[in-house]
Amino acid sequence: MTVSPPALSTRRRWAALAVLVLAVGLLAIDGTVLYLAVPSLTRDLEPTATQVLWIGDIYSLAIAGLLVTMGTLADRVGRKRLLLVGATAFGAASALAAFSPDAETLVAARLLLGVAGATIMPSTLSLIRTLFPDARERSRAIAVWSAAAGGGAAIGPLVGGLLLEHFWWGSVFLVNVPVVIVLVGAGAVLLPEAKDPAPGRLDLLSVLLSFAAVMPLVWAIKHAASAGVDLPAAGALALAVGAGVWFVRRQGRLLADGRGPLLDVGLFKVPAFSGAVTANLIAIFALTGMLFFFSQYLQLVRGFSPLVAGLAELPATVASIAVVAVVGWSVARFGRGDAIALGLGVTALGTVAIALAEGADHYAWLALALVPAGLGVGLAMTLTTDAVVSAVPPTKAGGASAISETAYELGVALGVAVLGSLVTLGYQARVALPAGLPDDVRAGAGDSLAAAVALAGDRPDVVDAAREAFVGALQTACVVAAVLTAVAAVVAWRLIPNEGLSARGAAPRSPRARR
Repeated sequence: MTVSPPALSTRRRWAALAVLVLAVGLLAIDGTVLYLAVPSLTRDLEPTATQVLWIGDIYSLAIAGLLVTMGTLADRVGRKRLLLVGATAFGAASALAAFSPDAETLVAARLLLGVAGATIMPSTLSLIRTLFPDARERSRAIAVWSAAAGGGAAIGPLVGGLLLEHFWWGSVFLVNVPVVIVLVGAGAVLLPEAKDPAPGRLDLLSVLLSFAAVMPLVWAIKHAASAGVDLPAAGALALAVGAGVWFVRRQGRLLADGRGPLLDVGLFKVPAFSGAVTANLIAIFALTGMLFFFSQYLQLVRGFSPLVAGLAELPATVASIAVVAVVGWSVARFGRGDAIALGLGVTALGTVAIALAEGADHYAWLALALVPAGLGVGLAMTLTTDAVVSAVPPTKAGGASAISETAYELGVALGVAVLGSLVTLGYQARVALPAGLPDDVRAGAGDSLAAAVALAGDRPDVVDAAREAFVGALQTACVVAAVLTAVAAVVAWRLIPNEGLSARGAAPRSPRARR
């Protein structure tokens, strides 16, 4: 049994979805809006290099480390309640960040933003599970939710650029406050409350272990990507692995003792659940790693301004939003598992097309290549998310949503670290600089394209060589991303049943038996 609202009218459900879309869009924009503000806040606050890294990373680290705890907490205290509390805290932390007098205060404010964001994210997705019991309608709602998440991340730099043209760096945070006021007011009226009526006590040791398993892992990946594999990275990875093993074993004991685990690890025995989480992680890993240097390519190779570069990426965003119109048809026509595999397959083909178009003279070819990539990833991410929340009973929707989003965060971190490093190494191996360069120019240009453009001065031959090497490295990363996405398609095809599970414990046909 779950504490859930009475049946709501169609208009009320979609109005409530608009509130959830506003929430997830706010978080997505805030994750990327800071990028363009770093130079100006650095001039004003004079942070150290380490503080600059923490200003950028602490937000995502806090979100990743707390998602599992906050998702399960939402099941216990109420998803609407936790979302509104988290949104209020998000607004307050945004105001603190906007008016931070020094770097230490800004780091603390970004930490609070991450904690507040972790309370909001699982609640938005789990409330969709409550609002839309009908599977087809829920798929369409999750498509809208996914489009808001992806679109928000894409337009974050655009929003930041527009604000910074007219206001000081704190405006990228202060703009959150009026949005939060609307969100809390509308959410209090429109959102229903839902929670698990008998969740058991919250195990504090499990909370600490989940944090110790995820946050050091994400930090180690980020650190290794920027500084290489060193002792701190190895130590953080060892801590994460040890805490993760202890966490899984403790959840099993708590479940056996009937005390209510923080996370039901038995969910991973459900093919629709484990297959969706795995496919999601692999796909995000591949796509984020490929796209990490894509903005640099548009600006440093194509010569676009930051604003034009953001607009140049819009074909993929628009295509992913267009998924809303076809997601229901695709599930009805192919089944969920096959539709996810199809979406990932189309993404793989689109990624190969992007690799080919990166060497073309005209942007039009690149725009055309972005369309299938955006359409495929929009379909796949929508349906893998749908598979996760549909594979568990409504009482566990918060915890399931948190697992899905934790996999997303890990995929992002791994993709940037691994494929981003592949681009860097590929560039350094390919770049063939002309003779006679000063040592500092040769060292910088041999390290990265950005340094080559900055140091080359009136040497177009140096810039041309660097651009050629960068394009070659990025094309290789795109092909690797395409292969990994194809692997994710096979995982989805083999593991995710074509029929969804309405509740935990339902007996679907064997994933292989349906072939």
